[in-house]
Amino acid sequence: MAMILNIDTATEFASVCLTENERLLAMEISQEQKNHASFLQPAIDKIRTALNIDLTAIDAVAVTIGPGSYTGLRVGLASAKGLCFALNKPLIAVNTLEVMALHAIRKMNENNTITDNFLFCPMIDARRMEVFMAVYNDQLVPFIEPSAMILTENSFADIKNRTLVFSGSGKNKLADISNNKNFVFLTFQHNAYDLSIISKQRFDNKLFASLAYCEPLYLKEFYNTRL
Repeated sequence: MAMILNIDTATEFASVCLTENERLLAMEISQEQKNHASFLQPAIDKIRTALNIDLTAIDAVAVTIGPGSYTGLRVGLASAKGLCFALNKPLIAVNTLEVMALHAIRKMNENNTITDNFLFCPMIDARRMEVFMAVYNDQLVPFIEPSAMILTENSFADIKNRTLVFSGSGKNKLADISNNKNFVFLTFQHNAYDLSIISKQRFDNKLFASLAYCEPLYLKEFYNTRL
């Protein structure tokens, strides 16, 4: 039995959930990207109050560490580290793109439309025509490792005879410039429950992150236009 608090503030859609062996106990969500910092702690407290539990009862804290919003990543990871330190619980750090890909895989499986030919490409808007992206197969094995990419009409043209399933806030940039018939664009939104599926697997395998050395995965350096 593993009770895990799952925190995802990496993108414009923030969510927090508490799960027990992948069973969802409670979830709070927010779509106000600029308010992730003010959302997170009250959301955790609301879950705790609704379930009438003490946070000492949890077994671990999981968090998406990036890529994503610079502020959102810092908010989520700092809160997760603080809870782990105060409660003496392990930290589980998960790539945001992996969580997004899992959500797309789950949705396609629900509709019985997935085949071995499918590849899944979550995309996070990184401004202009740039996105943070990765490509996974249906077992979440990386086909293309997480990276920053500038999209063009020829993006992914070298991947032949495969159906690419795109999701996330960056997918519309590609949809606007590409007419590739092997591309599928999903509108589904991932949430912290998708994170919980991965975090449970990592908890079982004791794949914990270092509280001292775990850092946000930005994929590219922060650029301040005011400097």
